[in-house]
Amino acid sequence: MYHGTTTVGLVCSDGVVLATDTRVTAGGFIAHRRGKKLVRIDDNIAMTISGGVADAMNVVDVLKYYVNLYRIEKGRPMPVKVASQVVSNVLFSNRLYPLIADVLVGGVDQTGGSMYNVDFFGSINQEKMLATGSGSPVAYGVLENEFKEGMPAAKVYPLAAKAIIAAMRRNVATGDHFDVAVIDKAGFREIPEQEKDGLLAQFKTEN
Repeated sequence: MYHGTTTVGLVCSDGVVLATDTRVTAGGFIAHRRGKKLVRIDDNIAMTISGGVADAMNVVDVLKYYVNLYRIEKGRPMPVKVASQVVSNVLFSNRLYPLIADVLVGGVDQTGGSMYNVDFFGSINQEKMLATGSGSPVAYGVLENEFKEGMPAAKVYPLAAKAIIAAMRRNVATGDHFDVAVIDKAGFREIPEQEKDGLLAQFKTEN
């Protein structure tokens, strides 16, 4: 049984920022210290995953298939809302034997940046700011105090990192390191390790 994780999603003026920690737990056992919970789906779409690892990766694989198929058939990227609906359909169709996965689907399309939370029964909620997982109460303490709609990605991704680092310090199932990505009109890009190390050193010293 896998549980834990902290993931954060924020919609900014020029795109979407997603962030996660990297600790994977099985009960009280740390199964992996550098698990990948932030997944690039296409140039314009990414996901964060929390819950059962196998269940969540099953959802990722299905979404990647349909996103690639859409691009081949339509000749353009899949809209973010459509991608979230695909995830919803997968989870809802398994509702009698649920896939234990809570995901954020975020990205950029012709309507701008948007983000959707899909729970393991397939319910969809569009959000501007969201944290999931066992460390989410701590992350919300940072986000609700500092996040403002309309902030640019350059200011938002350090804030997302700060929220994850705060959860790493105060939630036993969250920890080890973190990943942050920005999705904007230029595509998907992850913040490099050197910059993440600088953010970790900066925010670890703050209360």
